[in-house]
Amino acid sequence: MKKTLFITGANRGIGLEFVRQYLADGWDIVATCRKPGGAEALNKLADGAGNRLEILALDVADEPAIAALGEQLKGRPIDLLLNNAGVYGPQGRNLGQLDAQDWLDVLRINCIAPLQVTGALQENLRAGSKARAIGISSRMGSIADNSSGGSYIYRSSKAALNAALKSAAIELHDAGVCVAILHPGWVATDMGGPNALIDATKSVAGMREVIDGLTLDDSGGFFSYDGSRIPW
Repeated sequence: MKKTLFITGANRGIGLEFVRQYLADGWDIVATCRKPGGAEALNKLADGAGNRLEILALDVADEPAIAALGEQLKGRPIDLLLNNAGVYGPQGRNLGQLDAQDWLDVLRINCIAPLQVTGALQENLRAGSKARAIGISSRMGSIADNSSGGSYIYRSSKAALNAALKSAAIELHDAGVCVAILHPGWVATDMGGPNALIDATKSVAGMREVIDGLTLDDSGGFFSYDGSRIPW
């Protein structure tokens, strides 16, 4: 039986690599990004995928667009939801330099949007087979792991995402939907930069292995791409 993946932020980096690997394994994919017309690599994958890769325009900062997803995909089971879209936001801001609007913009994309997408597609997930809803977070969202400080906006947005997905895990547990939070590692992408430790291929392969091994007992857990648990 074919499985279906829904993914945000699919036009580059980790998101694009997820699409590439799941396509190679025969999945049907609904891939979203803000401007599909400019997503050359994603469109190239679609050209060779027949009807297995559908590309939709979605700006995760657009609340009405997210709310419309449920109707747009009504009756279509989703086996795996990957909330991948995210931003780092302003860097190098210390105490006294933190702008509220910048903070709110990052929180909207990194925390609020993934929960709204999950909520909009919850009936699709309930109809899926051993469905999983995944948030791509960061070890920087771990309070226990924070030994260097800084990155107030990004850290807090990912910590908020983790807390919210933990609640979603509890709400969706009885429906058989496993919700998990994944750290992709420090990956060589536009966000990760050239000094990153691993490439997107290794990161995604590791996260896929973690996803494949998840059970409902793992729901609400925070995992690294190598399978290790990350402290809250």
